[in-house]
Amino acid sequence: MLSTADANIRIVLVEPAGPLNVGSVARVMKNMGLHQLVLVNPHCDHLGEEARLMAVRAADILETAKVVESLPAALVGCVRAIATTGDDGRSLPTQLEEPADALPWLLEAPSALIFGPEDCGLTNAQLNRAQRLIRIPSSDAYTSLNLAQAVAICCYELSREEGRRKREEGREKLEPEEASFPGSAWERISRGSASSIPHATDNLSTYYQEQLATSQTENPSPPLTSAPLENLEGYYQQLETLLLKIGYLQPHTAASRMEKFRRLYNRAYPTIEEVAMLRGVLRQTEWAMKTYPRETVSDTLDGALPKNPTDS
Repeated sequence: MLSTADANIRIVLVEPAGPLNVGSVARVMKNMGLHQLVLVNPHCDHLGEEARLMAVRAADILETAKVVESLPAALVGCVRAIATTGDDGRSLPTQLEEPADALPWLLEAPSALIFGPEDCGLTNAQLNRAQRLIRIPSSDAYTSLNLAQAVAICCYELSREEGRRKREEGREKLEPEEASFPGSAWERISRGSASSIPHATDNLSTYYQEQLATSQTENPSPPLTSAPLENLEGYYQQLETLLLKIGYLQPHTAASRMEKFRRLYNRAYPTIEEVAMLRGVLRQTEWAMKTYPRETVSDTLDGALPKNPTDS
């Protein structure tokens, strides 16, 4: 029976250059119970002797690896994606998280964990394909990690979290009274001081409900019905085309403006129905532009109309 991590998570390597690294990634994936490897435009032979040498008994992962030409193609079917980035001095608008904090989120839906090329990492445009970003803390003396080492750390965190969840599920079956409280909330109660635990005469049900509400507020999770990333990608392409037509975007600034739209929707986790609604608005707008062409403004109205707020 497949584990949750193996069923849900694919490891995506963007333009890997070293066959030894790819083989090492395959090995550590199998060590940690993961088998879905996707290579985006690889610059090495992932089925060659060097890759197989490092994979040892994980050659099957290399043989079943999916090779695609672009990152959007690698994300087809995924609902969630986390990208990794190193400490290269870039100013990133999206909050950087530690692996242990962010990676458990991937276990709950079809997801991708994205790694960039060994020499330069992911570009800003590639990072914007993911909803969350992680950086592995490292020494200031040498901040750059080897690709295979970075994958190993992240796969270990995923494996450890899945093991923790399975242990909690086992305890809940043995202790039905505790089963109604999420592990995070119950653990916080059990770790709390004596003053934080209600007396026997207090309303325990109300107390635990408050603890659960606090836990959910501190650890929000998007709905599992979030739209697949390829649905969002189609919306972005349609939106960019329309905004270029109406002059809101200019060709030389379109990429940077669209990054802001991507970050906005990445935070919102829209559902399939919501993306369909947004695309419907764009289609109706396109239809209206063709059906009701804008009339030429008379010279007598010059200055009478307010300035277009997007002109600035």
